[in-house]
Amino acid sequence: MKRKIIHIDEEKCNGCGACAAACHEGAIGMVNGKAKLLRDDYCDGLGDCLPACPTGAITFTEREAAEYDKAAVMENKLKSLHRQGETLPCGCPGTQSRSIERAEEPADEPAAAKPVSQLRQWPVQIKLAPVNAPYFKGAKLLVAADCTAYAYADFHRDFIRGRIALVGCPKLDGVDYSEKLTEILRQNDVKSVTVVRMEVPCCGGLENAVKKALRESGKLIPWQVVTISTDGRILDE
Repeated sequence: MKRKIIHIDEEKCNGCGACAAACHEGAIGMVNGKAKLLRDDYCDGLGDCLPACPTGAITFTEREAAEYDKAAVMENKLKSLHRQGETLPCGCPGTQSRSIERAEEPADEPAAAKPVSQLRQWPVQIKLAPVNAPYFKGAKLLVAADCTAYAYADFHRDFIRGRIALVGCPKLDGVDYSEKLTEILRQNDVKSVTVVRMEVPCCGGLENAVKKALRESGKLIPWQVVTISTDGRILDE
């Protein structure tokens, strides 16, 4: 059938991922660092993604396309929720519940100076960061797992300060970050890369994505991996 449906101009797309986040039907995904209409029958033609695009890469077009299938969209959403909740039969080691005992500070201890944010750019999510953003020029890049900033108390001071920060969770996002990171490294004069991950096994996906990106970029860039324990200690550097 001929109907109104979105069109994405790949040349104008900067890979920020904002349109994919705005698409409630899951019709848009990121492929090789660019937004792509994955399935015609998932697009309802209402265009919630249009105002989210910062470069005007998305427009309406009228062409032959499969009819919008609401039932298929709902089924896909349910499958997605199910996948996010999956664990190994014995339980993923990274989801094991535990309490962390911390010594209370003395009541007469003088209050520390109010910490100041060291974040130098926005967005910070790997999926949303534009590949060719100006802040990547000459940057010391920090690629961190979401949980690290919560586990390690001085994360801003010790890791974000002086760096451009990108964060993500390979387990929950369910995407391969390596393609996006490869393009960031390839298209920008990145000076170094620091990976900060948690000790849990699922964080290995983030480290592996950075390693692959470094190889695929064809550049020799200094890099290091820092591992944080679940009780907030640096295990290795």
